[in-house]
Amino acid sequence: MFKRSATAFAVTAAAGLALAGCSSADEEPTDGATDGGSEETTEAGGELTLAVFNGWDESLASSLVWQHVLENEGYDVTLEYADPAVVFQGVADGDYDIVTDVWLPVTHEEYINEYGDDMEELGAWFDNAALTIAVNADAPVDSLEDLPEYVDEMGGRIVGIEPGAGLTGATERAIEAYGLSDYEFITSSTPAMLSELDSATSAGENIIVTLWEPHWAYGAYDIKNLEDPQGIMGEAEEIVTYGRAGLSEEFPQVAEWFGGFTMEAEALYDLENQLRDADQGDYEQIVADWAAENQEWVDSLTA
Repeated sequence: MFKRSATAFAVTAAAGLALAGCSSADEEPTDGATDGGSEETTEAGGELTLAVFNGWDESLASSLVWQHVLENEGYDVTLEYADPAVVFQGVADGDYDIVTDVWLPVTHEEYINEYGDDMEELGAWFDNAALTIAVNADAPVDSLEDLPEYVDEMGGRIVGIEPGAGLTGATERAIEAYGLSDYEFITSSTPAMLSELDSATSAGENIIVTLWEPHWAYGAYDIKNLEDPQGIMGEAEEIVTYGRAGLSEEFPQVAEWFGGFTMEAEALYDLENQLRDADQGDYEQIVADWAAENQEWVDSLTA
């Protein structure tokens, strides 16, 4: 399905599954006295590795929040960055403990079909994820059906992302379904699309871009999604957290916390916007400051 390219703050995709450190799946269990002589797992101070999809802003933001929360609860948390295929393989193999950004039922369906038996679903935290075609809020169009009559006014272009992305495929189907062949569909990269969006909105010009929710652009620019009466772009999806097999047994408290995790779009966009132009070395302080401003919600994650 669609893969987003790295933004300014994303780390380049790893070529394989080499990890900077060991995940909790590799740790020796802690021995303790139990009634039946079995091993007792101690959560406090355990090591956890969260996998982050390169270039997926909600993956980075949600993972950084949980790194902050879990470290304050005494866990040793490492973030590892990779492309989705590597992440799903890594979680299934036990090299990564948790991934927060699984889109279902469509975008990551193939990965779950392949690896889901070796993973644990922990819970959905966002229920309105979607592939979209968006325009500036004051554009003279409100629906994909309107576009054929406004080719000149809208600049005659639809600015897309990577050619092989699932979003690109959905847009191509929409172009055919809504008779948009008079538009030039430009595919390049996510950063290039965002640069054009920034330039057009700054200049007060009309623009059409392919986008997805959640994305920080909705908090940074005055834009709107075009209605899709034929449902070509697909229905809204959930963003779900998954863990490696055995996580809930070894870390039952962590699994319970992730199971109760939800995040509102406005809060997510706010954090994404603060992270998007930052250096990776500044992430920790940015998230700490953001958490302090949203302390009641942050505290609720482990209540």
